[in-house]
Amino acid sequence: MKTLFLAFIVVLIASFANAASVRLKDLVEFDGVRGNDLVGYGLVVGLNGTGDGIRNAPFTEEIMSSILERLGVNITGEQIRPKNVAAVIVTSVLPPFARAGSQIDVTVSAIGDARSLLGGTLIMTPLNAADGQIYAVAQGTVLAGGAEAQGDGGRVVNGVPTSGAIPSGARVEQEVDFDFTSLESLRLALRTPDFTTAAKVEASINRAFHRQVARMLDAGTVQVDVHATRAASAAHAIGMIENILVEPETRARVVVDQRSGTIVMGEDVRLSRVAVSQGNLTLRIEEAPAVVQPNPFAPGTSIVVPRSSITLEEDRGPRLAEVVGGPSLSEVIAGLNALGVSPRDMIDILKAVNAAGALHAEFVVQ
Repeated sequence: MKTLFLAFIVVLIASFANAASVRLKDLVEFDGVRGNDLVGYGLVVGLNGTGDGIRNAPFTEEIMSSILERLGVNITGEQIRPKNVAAVIVTSVLPPFARAGSQIDVTVSAIGDARSLLGGTLIMTPLNAADGQIYAVAQGTVLAGGAEAQGDGGRVVNGVPTSGAIPSGARVEQEVDFDFTSLESLRLALRTPDFTTAAKVEASINRAFHRQVARMLDAGTVQVDVHATRAASAAHAIGMIENILVEPETRARVVVDQRSGTIVMGEDVRLSRVAVSQGNLTLRIEEAPAVVQPNPFAPGTSIVVPRSSITLEEDRGPRLAEVVGGPSLSEVIAGLNALGVSPRDMIDILKAVNAAGALHAEFVVQ
């Protein structure tokens, strides 16, 4: 019988939102300041016999033949069965305002049946954006994050050796055509939309400039007039407002991770007065087969007769326990801890309390 120990971690999100201030750049995304996803299809070579099997990954042979032909090697009609190459997908993010010649990190992931990319080298791979154009070219030694060992009687894999990274492994070849200086207004997108926080952002910016500069459009957007800031450009305007301090509001939220038994509660979580009854059922099934043999010198064969013993037990605990709601998170935790239940049972109780309408918070199950 295996016993599962669940980590019961109640993290009090000390959201001192009403007492601590946060920089504006940590709360919002600025309009036009964004990255672009890049993707490419390439080949990793130099593997120690851990590459793709050509029979199971014919696309590896195709890209290998294409690369060799571009290098002037004619392999038409030849059958190549190497074990030191692997077809991979290369992904990266082109950061905002990246200039030609700058370097960016890339991630390399095998798409065939390669066992490991450890020690391999990525051959020159163009990286395309959503518009189909090439913005960077990747090449370099793959740093795999795992290890793999295999013998005649077994195999051990630690981590994910079929995926790796190349720090500064791609060089930007084309810049994104965007004239940031032509913007006459800036839109600030809140990472967590909230009307109260958006209103505070608007008030903080206007208070810093001593005039009407920002205007809240909705719960997730605040618009800033660049001309009203009297800044030389939109970039100068962002430099002037991104360090303004704002006191954000947070929503009451309970997050439950059923796999690890983790429970996270926000500071504003509240409970109404509620009664809880919880019981456990234990089912045990034991098998004790018996061998029945024929009498001496009698015809017949020995047979196995199955015998099962089934018991059903129910824990006899308190019929009902009262959980008294409180005006603070500490009182809510004290009321729940008074139930004296396990982490898994606590998660089930929170689900039931939320269904009963006594949990005044957003309930998120992962």
